[in-house]
Amino acid sequence: MTKVKIEESWAARLSSEFEKPYFDALTEFVRQEYASGICYPPGKLIFNAFNQTPFDKVKVVILGQDPYHGPGQAHGLCFSVPEGVAAPPSLVNIMKEVGHTGSTDLTRWAHQGVFLLNTCLSVRQHQAFSHSGKGWETFTDAVIRLLSDERDHLVFLLWGGPAGKKASLIDEERHLVLRSAHPSPLSAYRGFFGNHHFEICNQYLAQHGQEPIQW
Repeated sequence: MTKVKIEESWAARLSSEFEKPYFDALTEFVRQEYASGICYPPGKLIFNAFNQTPFDKVKVVILGQDPYHGPGQAHGLCFSVPEGVAAPPSLVNIMKEVGHTGSTDLTRWAHQGVFLLNTCLSVRQHQAFSHSGKGWETFTDAVIRLLSDERDHLVFLLWGGPAGKKASLIDEERHLVLRSAHPSPLSAYRGFFGNHHFEICNQYLAQHGQEPIQW
């Protein structure tokens, strides 16, 4: 399908999804939104997570909700902002748990096989969740199921209630699912800090013959 510009290994597996009526309606909604006002991320980066991490390279999945909705922040990778942009509070807390401050741009994780997926891939400026309920969640649920069904020994990091609910889409016999509180300042001290997810993830990858992530 030509209207979706997405990395070819994903395109091959998602082609049937792109042909469904809900996706046509979603595409039209997103086009109208981008034409009528400021939306994020830039259109060419809506599928950035897919383009940075091909299907067969995925080792870890981190789920976010919808993109950051302030100017210059969202670039299609959950929790990440481009180099030079101040780190939002959740990203600051993620880096605290990692144990170093590092770059705000998590593309380096994506290139190592960390699939940084928001469950909603676009948003109107300054209006959180403004593109939710329009079809993105149906699409990203299909993506999560695809990874669960066609890959083995992935690590899914589910932070916060909405992400935790996605565990029902994942075969926990085949994959490691790690849940905790969300890294936002409202909840980080209720179980995100000290969850050791980054260490546990790397131990699991090593046990299954995979290169650990350099967080």
